[in-house]
This record gives sequence, structure tokens and C-alpha cells, in this order.
Amino acid sequence: MIIDDIKNSYREIFESYGKPSLEEHIKKIIELDAFLPYSSTFFCITNTQNLTFEYISKNTKACLGLDNEVLRSKGMRYFWSRMHPDDLDKWLMALNELMNFTLGEIKGEDRSKMSYTWNYRFKNGNDEYVNIIQNTTPLAFDSNNKPIIGLAHYTVLVPDIKMQICASAKLLNKNNEYETLYYNNFSQKLLSDGLSNRERDVIRLLALHESSKSIANKLNISPNTVDTHRRNILKKLKLSSTGELVGLLNYNKNLI
Repeated sequence: MIIDDIKNSYREIFESYGKPSLEEHIKKIIELDAFLPYSSTFFCITNTQNLTFEYISKNTKACLGLDNEVLRSKGMRYFWSRMHPDDLDKWLMALNELMNFTLGEIKGEDRSKMSYTWNYRFKNGNDEYVNIIQNTTPLAFDSNNKPIIGLAHYTVLVPDIKMQICASAKLLNKNNEYETLYYNNFSQKLLSDGLSNRERDVIRLLALHESSKSIANKLNISPNTVDTHRRNILKKLKLSSTGELVGLLNYNKNLI
């Protein structure tokens, strides 16, 4: 797929109107960047109307080996050109389905509480493909409640980890816990595809060493239901303990 095709497909997915003002919010995010430690993660403020990066954090060059000014001046088109060609179609399909799910299933007033995650391979400054997991939270919407400005966090993982192309959408509930509302694997199917969205939420909280009671409170279910989910998860993944499950997550982030 050539870059013009990507641009056109992306524009169709995120076709938007209006120009929201977020100057003060973005200014505060930029101020915080100066205090963040260097790590394997970086963040950008994305604009899907003009396909630019409103801001690129200082960690980006350390993570990718690419100059921030080059990324800022060339924008999203250049970023896409460095994605693995085998991942482009799946990535666009994931974005399209996430957008359709949001517009069709999520109420307008809840869209600011959503968080979206997907992954792909990316060519770094050494011309090596690394895995990137991207999590984007919308900051502003157009007149049709389509997200157009987003805060995107990127986690860079080593290339020898084999990852399926997956996408998920989570809603921040009244207990300040993200609940999985959508999940899809756009690569070949895994055993983990048999997991329900609720089971994925339980897995994520188990990995944080939360107790059954704590998980129950966060997800508005009973501790007995949590324990049932735990047993079913271990059975589906053919594991014998929660410790094994946590270990598995270290090698396959796409489970959640």
C-alpha cells in the first residue's frame, strides 16, 4: 500500500470538521514533559484533521532514533511510511473498526472517557523494525463527535517479540476503572481470542496483583464472579496458576 492510499484511507476514517481550541491543555502537557524520565515510552499530541503532530515528547528520539523536528515537520505521512508494509492493511482495518464501533456503540457524552489501543511494527533510526503499542485518548471532537485531537502514548518493545495486530477500546467507568468494550485480533487467531472482554479486564487487574475483592469493586461484580472468571481464564489458556498468567503477559501484551 503506497503512502497516498494510506492518507486517503486514514482521512476517510477520521473525516472531521471544525477547529477546536486546546492551546492551554496542550501547553500543560508540554510543561509536564520536561519532568518525565527517559524510558521506553514517548507521547505525541496527534491531529487527525491535518495529519500533523501538535507535539512530540523528548523521549521520542531516545526510543526511535529519529529526530523530533523531522517527525514534526513531515507529520503523520512520514510516520506511516516507516510502518512495516505487512501491517498497514491490518492497522487501517483496526482504526476503521474502532471508529465505527465508537460512532455506533458509544454515546457522545462517554467518548471523552474512551481509551484505544493498537500495535504495529515500525522502522527505527537504525532501519530495524521494532514493536510499538499505541494507546490514544481523545482530547477533542468535531461537530459530529468524532475524535480529532488525541494524546497518544507509544511503548517500544524489542523486535524479537512476535505480536499479533490487535485493537481494543476501553471505557473509564464510575469507579475509575477501564472496562474493555471492544477487542479484535486482526492477525491469525490465537487461543486468547476465546477470552471475553470481561475476562481481559480481570487478567489486567490480576497482573497488577489486585485481590478478587478489589477487582470486584472496580468492575462492579461479586468476588465469586471474579473467582469464576479466574478459573475460566486459566482453563482457556491452559495455565495452572495466576503466576503463570502474569508471566505469559510479559511476552504477549496483546492478551489484554
